[in-house]
Amino acid sequence: MEFQWDHLLFLLVASFVGSFIDGAVGGGGLITLPAFMTTGLPMSYVLGSNKLAAAAGAVTSFYTFSRSGCVDRKILKMMLLSAVGSAFGAYIAYLIPEIVLRYIVVLALIGVAVYTYKKKKWDGVSTMTTMTRSMALGIALMAWCLGMYDGFFGPGTGSFLIFGFLSFGYNFVTAAGNTKALNLASNIGGLVAFLLLGTVYLPYAVPMGIIEIAGARLGAKLAIKKGVAYIRILYLIVTVLLIGKQVYDLFLK
Repeated sequence: MEFQWDHLLFLLVASFVGSFIDGAVGGGGLITLPAFMTTGLPMSYVLGSNKLAAAAGAVTSFYTFSRSGCVDRKILKMMLLSAVGSAFGAYIAYLIPEIVLRYIVVLALIGVAVYTYKKKKWDGVSTMTTMTRSMALGIALMAWCLGMYDGFFGPGTGSFLIFGFLSFGYNFVTAAGNTKALNLASNIGGLVAFLLLGTVYLPYAVPMGIIEIAGARLGAKLAIKKGVAYIRILYLIVTVLLIGKQVYDLFLK
């Protein structure tokens, strides 16, 4: 692996845009992961390095939402499920051959982008009154499954969690805050696994993590104050461009 300054500059721009969007609505990995793939790093290092950068942004987003009182404290008890599930998913990704994993990631990116485009409801009015036993079990299952997905792949996890919490009756801001709690746990769980496996390229990942702190804080604060509809168009445009580059390299070049 060879360090290149032009790659780092591109990654820094992508990480700021991705973390800004992730801080607001989740799914910033749809931007940062394909950006990482353009560097030519092995897929295991792409996933591991992206996880370190994402973890930095996740800490900032969680802190911002938590200080604003936008996290249901009951959800904090489920963070361990997300962390362990993510570590398990990261190990599975490590075992898959490079070329197979690259095809899986590109096809998954396309699927998540299409889902995001079709999912029109990015806001909601709270219908949550009290958490029932069945609701707690449903959220716990969601925490484990999407934690494992986050460790194996990542992009779209935040969006899926937000939509999940909205379906359980939370309003958008609390759903986003709950998402930041579980997403922080899954990022840390996956990152620990990738670090133990030695598949994190620090020269790219550390500067990106620093930039993601600023982007995530800005995105989270704007989401709390103004909602998220205005972010959706930028999100989809950048995502399509970056995924298009990967599709071209794999299938058309």
